[in-house]
Amino acid sequence: MTRKIRDVMSPGAAAVEPMTTVARAARVMREQDVGDVLVAYDCDLFGVLTDRDIVVRALAAGRDPADTTVGSVCTPPPVVTLTPDDTTDRALELMRKYAVRRLPVVERGGCPVGFVSLGDLAGTEDPHSALMDIGRAAPNR
Repeated sequence: MTRKIRDVMSPGAAAVEPMTTVARAARVMREQDVGDVLVAYDCDLFGVLTDRDIVVRALAAGRDPADTTVGSVCTPPPVVTLTPDDTTDRALELMRKYAVRRLPVVERGGCPVGFVSLGDLAGTEDPHSALMDIGRAAPNR
C-alpha cells in the first residue's frame, strides 16, 4: 500500500556541520542511537555521514577521527532526497536506483526534517516481516 513519507519516516534526524570531527559525529550517533547523520549548514544539506563512511573512508584509510572532518568523508552532494509528500513507492524506486538503505527527507525549501529507511518502508508493506522484527529488536549494546 502506497503511503506518504511523512507517515513512515523517522523525524528529527541528527545533524552535524561539515567541519565537525568524525569523532564528534560518532559520539552523536552513539548518543542518538542512529547509524547516520545529516551533514548540513542550517537548511543547506551538504551530505550524509553513515557509520560505514566512518569505518571505510576514515578509519580504514588511516585517518585520525579527532582531526578528520565529516565534510571530507561523508557521501557528498548531490544527495538523493525525498519530501514528506513523496510516496513510499517513490522511496523504494530511489533506494533501488541508487542502492541505498536510507534517504534524507527535506522540506520543499531543502531543510532536512528526517530520514526514511528500508526498515521504515518494510513495515508499510508487511508489518509482520522479518525486517520489521529486526527493526523492533533492542539495539546491540
